[in-house]
Amino acid sequence: MKVIFSFNALRRLRKIRDYFRRNGNAAKGNRVAKEIIGHALELEKNPRLGPEEENLKELGLGHRSLLVGELYKVIYQVFKKDINVTDVFDVR
Repeated sequence: MKVIFSFNALRRLRKIRDYFRRNGNAAKGNRVAKEIIGHALELEKNPRLGPEEENLKELGLGHRSLLVGELYKVIYQVFKKDINVTDVFDVR
């Protein structure tokens, strides 16, 4: 299986990274973005790693979530050949 990031997920990753850059810590922004991407790529080995996302369950589209550390959540869907990351955000 292959992990694919949606345009929205990539945009949200850039926003997270840019937040740290604006606040004077570009290295941390890059590190956080790499950590989020690294965790998402682990889904290739275990696509059902995260639980069903309760907040999106009513859509019936099989959204799952993966918590990265304590601050970031990756929302994704599992299909036959791909894992689509649809969103990434700060849970604070």
